[in-house]
Amino acid sequence: MSDSMYMLNNLLAPLPSDAIYDVYRIICLVLLLIMMVCALVSIVIVLFQPGNSTGIDALGGSSETFFGKNKGRSLESKMKKWTVISLVVLSVLAIVFFILQLGGVWGVGA
Repeated sequence: MSDSMYMLNNLLAPLPSDAIYDVYRIICLVLLLIMMVCALVSIVIVLFQPGNSTGIDALGGSSETFFGKNKGRSLESKMKKWTVISLVVLSVLAIVFFILQLGGVWGVGA
């Protein structure tokens, strides 16, 4: 076994049996994959959002438009909402992943 695999196995929570260890690894891998997807979705959504630099518009004398009044129904507001949702899901999954790393969850003394 290579040194990196040995270190990785030592980082994982020790478990009393192979069956529980297999379940533990599957759950951790699924959580990591979902977290990775949430992170990528968050990055893409944030990159597609327009900037909030309205300071330079004030110099040109721009006024309130119909689009500005109905900002709650615009694509920009939907993207902000989906950004918040994906980041909350990512945060919750990160906390769950941390809790699964504790040995007491799996019946192993700390």
